[in-house]
Amino acid sequence: MNLLHALILGIVQGATEYIPVSSSAHLVLVPWFLGWPDASFTFEVLVQWGTLVGVFIFFWKDLVVIIKSVIVGIAQGKPLATFEAKLGWLVVVATIPAVVLGSLFKDYFEAAFASPALAGVLLILNALLLTVAERWGSRTRELEQLQWLDAIVVGFWQVAAMLPGISRSGATISGAVLRGFNRTAAARFSFLISIPALLGAGVVALKDLLDADALTTELPAITVGFIAAAVSGYLCIRWLLGYLQKHSLYIFAIYCAVVSVLSIILALVRG
Repeated sequence: MNLLHALILGIVQGATEYIPVSSSAHLVLVPWFLGWPDASFTFEVLVQWGTLVGVFIFFWKDLVVIIKSVIVGIAQGKPLATFEAKLGWLVVVATIPAVVLGSLFKDYFEAAFASPALAGVLLILNALLLTVAERWGSRTRELEQLQWLDAIVVGFWQVAAMLPGISRSGATISGAVLRGFNRTAAARFSFLISIPALLGAGVVALKDLLDADALTTELPAITVGFIAAAVSGYLCIRWLLGYLQKHSLYIFAIYCAVVSVLSIILALVRG
């Protein structure tokens, strides 16, 4: 992979990690559409770490309060004394399903990334999920009303996003909206639980990269993609939270459906 390809894919990763249109599908489909060599699974996962920089920058005040509240709560023997402390533990709970199932089915999920056609087809499911959430979600609950069952349910929705075409943010936002949360609250929780999920996936990918002795050859492309993803990820988080205050999820569903149809047509044409 040359550095121009890495730059473009990094921008795509950052832009689509938090906008609910599936970054994994776009990292598979963009090279396929343009006739580029496929990005390695390791590149795709490690470049996702760039988007974490955007989350850290945007939510750093929230993260400091959450971490401090968790530590103080443990020290005082009252781990759930404040909402911020409870939120920290709810983020942990929501991460457990992805950790367990991701570890059990790691090889299967990696193999799925080799199929652009599958990514295109699954984008239709992502579109349907967003449509169902927008149509039937009550959107009356605030983030402060988040409970343990909500975190577990949203955590299982995050597992679906291990397949290319199912957006992690789309699945978790939709899952939260279907639990009755407004779009902004759903998006904020989605972004917070992305931190341990992406960190964990990146650690596994980094181990694979080191075991394969590919760090020297892939590091320049990963570095360029990482920086591009960090910048575009931050900008898209900021944009999306403002957009969801007044607008629906339908536009993202329509986009996913259009890209899915184009992908299927291209797969048929290419045989």
